[in-house]
Amino acid sequence: MELALESQGYLEALYRAYLEDPFSLPEEWRRYFSALALEDGRREPLAGEALDLAFLLKVERLVQAHRELGHLAARIDPLGRERPRPRALTLEAHGLSREDLARPLPPPFGAPSLGALLDRLEATYLGPVGWELAHVDPEERAWLLAQVESPWPRPDPETRRRLLRALMEASLFEEFLQRKYLGAKTFSAEGLESLIPLLQEAILEAARHGVREVVLGMAHRGRLNVLAHVVGKPFERIFREFEEIFPEGYSGDVKYHLGFSSDRETPFGPVHVSLNFNPSHLEFVNPVTLGRLRAKQDRFGDRERRRGLAILVHGDAAFIGEGIVQETLNLSGLPGYRVGGTLHVVANNQLGFTTLPSEYTSCPYPTDVAKMVGAPIFHVNAEALDELWFALRLALAYRQRYGKDVVLDLVGYRRRGHNESDEPTFTQAPMYALIAKKPAPWRVYAERLLAEGAVGEEELKAWQEAYLERLEAEFARVKAEPGPVVPHGLSGVWQGYVGGPDHRVPEADTRVPKEALKNLLVRLSTPPEGFRVHPKLKRFLEARQEMAEEKRPVDWAAAEALALATLAVEGHRVRLTGQDALRGTFTQRHAALYDYETGEPYVPLKHLAEGQAEVEIWNSPLSEAGVLGFEYGYSLDYPEGLVLWEAQFGDFVNVAQVYIDQFLASAEAKWNRLSGLVLLLPHGLEGQGPEHSSARPERFLQLAARDNLQIAYPTTPAQLFHLLRRQVKRPIRKPLVVLTPKSLLRHPEVVSPLEELAEGRFQKVIPERVKGARKVLLTSGKVYYDLLQRRRELGALDVAILRLELLYPFPEAELREALGFYPKKVPVVFVQEEPVNQGAWWYLSARFCGEIFGHPFSVVARPESPSPAVGSSKVHRLEQEELLEEAFK
Repeated sequence: MELALESQGYLEALYRAYLEDPFSLPEEWRRYFSALALEDGRREPLAGEALDLAFLLKVERLVQAHRELGHLAARIDPLGRERPRPRALTLEAHGLSREDLARPLPPPFGAPSLGALLDRLEATYLGPVGWELAHVDPEERAWLLAQVESPWPRPDPETRRRLLRALMEASLFEEFLQRKYLGAKTFSAEGLESLIPLLQEAILEAARHGVREVVLGMAHRGRLNVLAHVVGKPFERIFREFEEIFPEGYSGDVKYHLGFSSDRETPFGPVHVSLNFNPSHLEFVNPVTLGRLRAKQDRFGDRERRRGLAILVHGDAAFIGEGIVQETLNLSGLPGYRVGGTLHVVANNQLGFTTLPSEYTSCPYPTDVAKMVGAPIFHVNAEALDELWFALRLALAYRQRYGKDVVLDLVGYRRRGHNESDEPTFTQAPMYALIAKKPAPWRVYAERLLAEGAVGEEELKAWQEAYLERLEAEFARVKAEPGPVVPHGLSGVWQGYVGGPDHRVPEADTRVPKEALKNLLVRLSTPPEGFRVHPKLKRFLEARQEMAEEKRPVDWAAAEALALATLAVEGHRVRLTGQDALRGTFTQRHAALYDYETGEPYVPLKHLAEGQAEVEIWNSPLSEAGVLGFEYGYSLDYPEGLVLWEAQFGDFVNVAQVYIDQFLASAEAKWNRLSGLVLLLPHGLEGQGPEHSSARPERFLQLAARDNLQIAYPTTPAQLFHLLRRQVKRPIRKPLVVLTPKSLLRHPEVVSPLEELAEGRFQKVIPERVKGARKVLLTSGKVYYDLLQRRRELGALDVAILRLELLYPFPEAELREALGFYPKKVPVVFVQEEPVNQGAWWYLSARFCGEIFGHPFSVVARPESPSPAVGSSKVHRLEQEELLEEAFK
């Protein structure tokens, strides 16, 4: 098996080549063919020789069958349940018989006879590892086969002792928790304790390859064990979290959702290991993990993506069941999201809560989804530690060599129910009858090492006693000194940044000298010499030149570009991604220019000044959840940068709601984790139907509490400019939700003089003073311009229009001051385009209950509706007319 035989015609081709030129073949094949009794000058083999070639072709097919299908019969189930052997793995399926076993084979087959070859095939492909490689790129598959079919390296005695000790401690840790916290949910790793030595060895092996950062993502099963033994979280801290005492102002989270990070020493240098915080939405941590690693790689200029490694630990049912897995896999090869390959470890219990594999997957394996990116898949019996060690080394060698994802399917079982109080025999009694007979996996491996003399009984006992003494000492300390779990402070790249209430920090100076803005506008509108600009874009670039000359005001897209440009030249990295983000959904951005003849792109934002920070703008795949999760993760490790995600339409943020609810809105309260991620969500009712109208601001406002979010609906380009710069220039870090325009992108009044960018600031409320006003209209966003136009048409000079530009944190002082100009008897009417049960009204009405700072307070809005907007543009216009009429009535 030393030579890959890929087709049935392979041997005939070799023989023909030998007849034409014997020296064109390797020596081993020359020797074989020269031994055949050929007549001088003949070009066809004798009858007996033809039979010999036919025999070799049958052998080749047998080899190929084991390579492609052997995994289906591999002994990967530690419960010992038999798996049916495909007929293609039998001699008879290929026209061979037991009598053929003694027949000799040529040297390239790597065995002297068919019998010896069959023994090697079965040892390689039908043992405790199932190698699933048929779907892998041919070149990569050939390399993997060469490793798999060579003699496997075996862990040295010290490594085997290390594996056993880690396995034992993982098991004792779970048993200790069960004794001390009877009935508490821990989501035990029992049955899959080999996950712990696997991850420990992965860090060690990665360090050998030069990796210095490992970012882990996983769900709850086995998480406490991983925190303790892989990431290095102190036992005392874990035990204290079982006491569930939290400091004031910190809501906390269940212990099996928490993360941690530490520096782990290895013989090859230190490795920083991080485990991401994760809610019970299982696989949603996957793109977050990749985003964090990408940020770390970018920080260190690791363009080869070799300095860091992402390890994702999946559940078997979740890996095949949750679409976010497919989204994450799809990111793996895209230039804007590549991290150099991820090690996927499937913690395979062969059970999803109470659901069997036959009920949760239509595929032979839950890992089949990984075939979409051609990832090699190694199915490993979780009790076969030596073979697991080899499979891991091969997986990481593949990742380092090819920079691609690889999947290690760790097949074990779940000793207890879904949680410690669950009764699994209600639904899987036969399976749990087998589990009840199983000794702990460490005892299985210990018996193997004891039999070989690699470890002694007394040494095992000493290991156990020493480890349990450590646990007891840490447990006693917690009981003797009870106290709250203090969340980790901000350190590393987060030093100097704060969370908490918005008023903790002063407003930032977001001004930029006018001359600098002019120079940047020129840079942004000047392609390189010889670049052939699209004819329709020449006017776009000329307009930017006119803005630089102050012959025309700045529009929305130019203000955004200037915000990004000024931050970049000031040293702040900028990353913007989203569907069609480069051009812009509404043909407004044109961050990349494409040569009209060659199609080559040119991104002006990358060519602003010597030493500027990197600007990345990427068109994302057609994904909201996966990409938003990635950008959230990126923001966790790049607080000094501006990280933005843009929805094609604001409505599409619906698809990423898990990240809004469980990460962006609540991470600070639950985990003391900050993020400065910016969401750009095109919003506004313009007759485009229910799914192209509303970014659902009411949902963000419902989640808004304790200054956790910033929600803005700016109405001018200058406001956007200062808002984006403010996000970076202030030391406070909160997610920023920006409701951005669609039709207003080209509205003649949605412009700002360059002076407002150079000398202005972000105004939370834009006031208007109208003497003798009979009514004040308070509004946000796009509808302001509709109200402004209607006021002109009516000549209603006794109606004031105030703009609420920041919806949250609510600008109470600024709005109180703006309304203070008007007598208390003057009513304030909030005008919104959205149905009355949506938009900002419910948030405001709950806050002010019919009176706002002494003024009567009411609303003009569309009637309540379960849908954000009507599907008819004609009906939309009628509704808008009624809305405006009611506002000025």
